[in-house]
Amino acid sequence: MKKAIVRFIKAFECAVNGLIYSVKTERNLRYHMIAATFVTLAGLFFGLNAYEWSILVLLFGVVMSGEIINTAIETTVDLVTEDYHPLAKIAKDAAAAAVLVTAIAAVIIGLIIFVPKILQWII
Repeated sequence: MKKAIVRFIKAFECAVNGLIYSVKTERNLRYHMIAATFVTLAGLFFGLNAYEWSILVLLFGVVMSGEIINTAIETTVDLVTEDYHPLAKIAKDAAAAAVLVTAIAAVIIGLIIFVPKILQWII
């Protein structure tokens, strides 16, 4: 039992280290975190319900996780080859595209949630 707890704590430490590294080195992750902060403030202002908060928190997690996975893929590709290779470019571009797709979906869903509330507030 004690070994399992130690392994769990070590795994948690590794995950936190990965998060810290990603935040320190990845500008786009910091942009996503800033966007999530503004969306959270807007959610507080408009009084979102639990369902809407659940969707937003899930979107925050998906977009930021995608950015962290993108970092892992780019770092791994750089580890494998420092030379330009068309397949390395495809791997990096595809990983970045995955983040872009999730970010666009998050913006669309955010608009679906917030536009009616903004219109209600204005009118």
